[in-house]
Amino acid sequence: MPSFDIVSKINLQEVDNAVNSVLRELTNRYDFKGAVFSLELKQKENLISLSADSEYKLDAIRDSLKVFATKRGVDVKSFDFQKEEKAGGNMLKQDVKLRNGIEQEIAKKIVKQIKDSKAKVQASIRGDEVRIDGKKRDDLQQIIALLRSGNYEIPLQFINFRD
Repeated sequence: MPSFDIVSKINLQEVDNAVNSVLRELTNRYDFKGAVFSLELKQKENLISLSADSEYKLDAIRDSLKVFATKRGVDVKSFDFQKEEKAGGNMLKQDVKLRNGIEQEIAKKIVKQIKDSKAKVQASIRGDEVRIDGKKRDDLQQIIALLRSGNYEIPLQFINFRD
């Protein structure tokens, strides 16, 4: 029986490479000369911490992070930008949560959309992934096309396609 899994994984090494590229670029930029800023990846917490001494610089760090992440093949949908906060003095800070895995609510939306499509497949939620089983390979490919056209807050990958 053909099946595949729907997951949302993020490559932390590529995120780390993007963070390092942003740091390298910003230290060489003219408008950041003498500026106080930081950009740090906390892999254990799945978090990127940004801080800068002005809102303009914080926006520039955020935009550079998006650009370099896209260049490294990391989908920007996997970044969950939190609210800006005062960090003492004139510093601003912002945390960026990395979405790794499919949350329960989104998994339920995926399963509901698959059931509403009336395709002859079964969808089951397994932890932070969704398993799709069907009798025909064409049905599974139809589901993949349906989910790619859907608009979810997270990037979806389709793995373990078995015939």
